[in-house]
Amino acid sequence: MKYNKLIRDRIPEILENKGVNFSSHIADDTEYWKKLKLKIVEEATEFAKDDNAKEELADILEVMHAILDHKNITFESIEEIRLKKKRDRGGFAKKIILDEADED
Repeated sequence: MKYNKLIRDRIPEILENKGVNFSSHIADDTEYWKKLKLKIVEEATEFAKDDNAKEELADILEVMHAILDHKNITFESIEEIRLKKKRDRGGFAKKIILDEADED
């Protein structure tokens, strides 16, 4: 089966230990960035389909940390932006659904 997707660092070791025949390569920065963006979408899609929210949220967070590391962005700086947006625009705790809006 062909995959051509970013996998966790220990997956090759796990496959070897199971005796699975596989091939892999190390991505360059351009391919890695492309695959990270695809991986965050993959994990978010799995989260949307699965009621096991903790597992899927952990996967999303792991990809987020990889993205932050790759882009040399600190988690604290992202948290600062998140908190500012929450102060300015609110969070999602009130469960408000926008049904319609006339925008001119």
